Amino acid sequence: MKGELKALTSVRGIAAWFVVFFHIRFALDLPDPVLHVLAKGYLAVDFFFLLSGFVIWMVWGERIRAGGLASVPGFLQRRVARVWPLHIFMLGFAVALALALQFTGRGSDHFPWHELPLHVLLLQNWGFTEHLSWNDPAWSISCELAAYLLFPLLALAINWRRVPSWGVVGAIAVLLGLLHAIFAGTGAIALGQEITSLGLIRCVIEFATGTAVAALWLRWNEAWRNPALASFALALTFATGWALGLPETFAAPASFAALLLGLALTSARKGNPFEIAPLHYLGEISYATYLSHYLLWFAFKLAFVEDAHAVPWPLAAGFLLLVLLASVALYHLVERPAQRWVNGVRLRPAPSAALRSPRG
Repeated sequence: MKGELKALTSVRGIAAWFVVFFHIRFALDLPDPVLHVLAKGYLAVDFFFLLSGFVIWMVWGERIRAGGLASVPGFLQRRVARVWPLHIFMLGFAVALALALQFTGRGSDHFPWHELPLHVLLLQNWGFTEHLSWNDPAWSISCELAAYLLFPLLALAINWRRVPSWGVVGAIAVLLGLLHAIFAGTGAIALGQEITSLGLIRCVIEFATGTAVAALWLRWNEAWRNPALASFALALTFATGWALGLPETFAAPASFAALLLGLALTSARKGNPFEIAPLHYLGEISYATYLSHYLLWFAFKLAFVEDAHAVPWPLAAGFLLLVLLASVALYHLVERPAQRWVNGVRLRPAPSAALRSPRG
């Protein structure tokens, strides 16, 4: 198993806070250029999808190829342990909010009870619903579950190590070209559009792209260091083209793929600013930040905000501090303990003494 690339963990934390500011941007008195940047906060989710494919390929790709189907239950158990317990906890918080609103005569269409079982099972964004509901950011976790289920098939079907580098780069281009074609075919010009119908394919394609990026890192990290600069240059090129009119549905994930490779290739380098302890810790608690902030904002507005489009900065700062403290508490008191518990559950009984090998 490869060691952690701390720079990637740190950037995950930055991306999570980008999503937080995306959801509260209209409540803040900010200049238009800043609001324009924050309006693209939904793209942080695309980076998450790419990063997820990268990390899972790095950790599990060869393990599943070596272990075959027998390794799949263990893989899925660890992925469920990673995403489901905190999701259920926050869904419970949403249920409490919905009941409080109902009992006070302020029912909300945002909490459709008939869709709750889909959310419990993380199936809400598999084409069964027409609108985001309950805990909105969890739509991406629903899509990630589909990617996890497909990943063993990808790992067994494709051995990136046998594909030349130009072939891997070509596969990335084909995947991202396919993603753009699918969005263009529906008339969507932004990746944040039509989440309930296009979010699943968006996740699966970008997740698969992330596995190919990981394959490039695995072969280039020790043999060739220059791709780091090339990756940053390529990311800047795509980002510039995107700003000048290149379709977001291609340029954004292409930029993130190049950036991801560059960050991975420069990780663990001396003086890397993305590996300082505070940033790394923000990355560690980023899942809690991502899953909690939306419902906390919903509750915060009910309790303290009369006009959601004019929140005083001291009050907004209080909310941001609340999200940070909640992320810390959820990570240490819910996410990590639940993850250890689920991972500790035996999927099959241990062999009896009579069936154990002489070596134990």
